[in-house]
Amino acid sequence: MRRLRLRFPDSGGGAQPAGYVVMMLGAVALAGVLYEFNMAVNEVAYWDTRIASIERRAQRSTVGKVGTGPQQTSSPSSYASSRDMKQEVKKANAVMSELDLPWQALFDSVEYAANPDVALLSFQPDAAGRIMRIGAEAKNIAAMLDFVGALEREPALKDAHLLKYEIKRDDPHRPVIFLLTASWT
Repeated sequence: MRRLRLRFPDSGGGAQPAGYVVMMLGAVALAGVLYEFNMAVNEVAYWDTRIASIERRAQRSTVGKVGTGPQQTSSPSSYASSRDMKQEVKKANAVMSELDLPWQALFDSVEYAANPDVALLSFQPDAAGRIMRIGAEAKNIAAMLDFVGALEREPALKDAHLLKYEIKRDDPHRPVIFLLTASWT
């Protein structure tokens, strides 16, 4: 058997400073995502306990009123607490619907559409309208249009539309900052 001799060219310079910057930006983005995830999990836990306590309170008040006669009327404070319970249930449902978003499909679609000439700045899904807003910065208008077209071709997304864009004239590279929306299926 013949011996393989593999030679890899040595660039000699090690990692480029830009590589370190990109790595640090990735670490900061990861920390931000983990922080937001932790906050969402904590909020869900909070609303779960609130709903459980509200249900226990409602059961106690229902059990307490079973033995009373028809002369029992609801007081203004019970009406206010009922209204508060409804508002808290609405908030809890909003949090739950936000957690039920198809996060993996949305992230995968944006990741597959991304190219090296576009940097994502913001990602805001709206669970009620099934629409997400994406803010980004592109090196040029062609890169921006390529990104919007790539999002439109993703199977999990539809109706990707460019809302606005602005060329940064004070920057010598003239990057394009833009905002777009897309709905998901």
